[in-house]
Amino acid sequence: MSTAAPRPAAPDHLWSVDEHLEDILATVRPLEPIELQLLDAQGCVLVDDVTVPVSLPPFDNSSMDGYAVRVADVAGASEEFPAVLEVVGDVAAGQAELLHVGPGQAARIMTGAPLPPGAETVVPVEWTDGGLGEGPVTGMRARSLAPEAAAGEVHVYRPAEARAHVRAEGSDVKAGVRALEAGTILGPPQIALLAAIGRGSVRVRPRPRVVVLSTGSELVQPGEELADGQIYDSNSFALTAAARDAGAIAYRVGAVADDAETLRSTIEDQLVRADLMVTTGGVSVGAYDVVKEALSHVGDEDEPGSGVEFRKLAMQPGKPQGFGSIGPDHIPLLALPGNPVSSYVSFELFVRPAIRTLMGLDDVHRPSTTAKLVADEALSSPKGRRQFLRGTYADGEVRPVGGAGSHLIAALAHADALIVVPEDVESVEPGAEVEVVLLG
Repeated sequence: MSTAAPRPAAPDHLWSVDEHLEDILATVRPLEPIELQLLDAQGCVLVDDVTVPVSLPPFDNSSMDGYAVRVADVAGASEEFPAVLEVVGDVAAGQAELLHVGPGQAARIMTGAPLPPGAETVVPVEWTDGGLGEGPVTGMRARSLAPEAAAGEVHVYRPAEARAHVRAEGSDVKAGVRALEAGTILGPPQIALLAAIGRGSVRVRPRPRVVVLSTGSELVQPGEELADGQIYDSNSFALTAAARDAGAIAYRVGAVADDAETLRSTIEDQLVRADLMVTTGGVSVGAYDVVKEALSHVGDEDEPGSGVEFRKLAMQPGKPQGFGSIGPDHIPLLALPGNPVSSYVSFELFVRPAIRTLMGLDDVHRPSTTAKLVADEALSSPKGRRQFLRGTYADGEVRPVGGAGSHLIAALAHADALIVVPEDVESVEPGAEVEVVLLG
């Protein structure tokens, strides 16, 4: 949670991307650990190392449907001269009392069933007549349909080496070893492993709850009719989806009109379900930029350290940004610009790392690499600004998608990378090596 207000600066100070992100990450703290049932823990970050209490598998078991036998009894077996063994019964998965397999005997065994005492190997049913005396079979008949196959004799047509088709005790993981490390995000395979070793619950940092709110009287919900001067609200959908992609439980709030009191009231109502608030729009210098109006003086003497500061960053797109904490619990709030590309780029640079920090992860950033720029002409960039251009990355090369305009959302839908042009670079020639942030 938030523990400090942003550091103050002169009103005309131009913050760097790194300074702004440093302030955010210095303020946001990982959520407190809680104990959750396995399925509730999906997507959460493991707090403690998990040690295996019992080996997997916990006993030698068959990997095939077939017959548990002694190696010597099937040595030299062939279709012309099959080994003929006495069937002493069935061994099924989950069976507690096991048969003993003696010389000249076989036990019909099912996949996953424990290897019975005396048996040394498993012969697949396809190597036998299935106890039916009619030559090689392709499968094992159900006990209810052929109870006689669980007794009598079985003809075995091929030999088997010792422990063939046997899953050894501990062959997956042995008791006492570390199964999962602290910091692991629990996905389906990790949930499966925890269940397999008998863990019904686990201590994790919960997925942060992120409330996304867009502002603007011109915004209309998708599915409704547009009037003159109106546009559909895409930002709140994009950012809510992005928050979920980052690992959060995200709640989308419908667009709020350009009224400071309504916005302030809506935000206060949403604090009860928020570990992080994200707004989009209303942070620039216009007469209707209500986020600044509503939140610039939200902190007071009763809530020391709270408040939201609005900044200008040396970046394009996304120059106007807001950051701080609000409410008695000092919930972190990030106020992003309203242009679609600006808000999405800002999310990737600032909100996603904040979400990953709340989750308790060490690596909170998207992966980055260098790539060869493939373009028809040089890319221009404003002096003193770090520019982030949309691109597509493949096989060590990156191609720009669309132009530099912060409203070009169609191009964003086709991008899987951000091309980073540093502050001191005004032109990048085709063929140059550039930094690339990978988005997927």
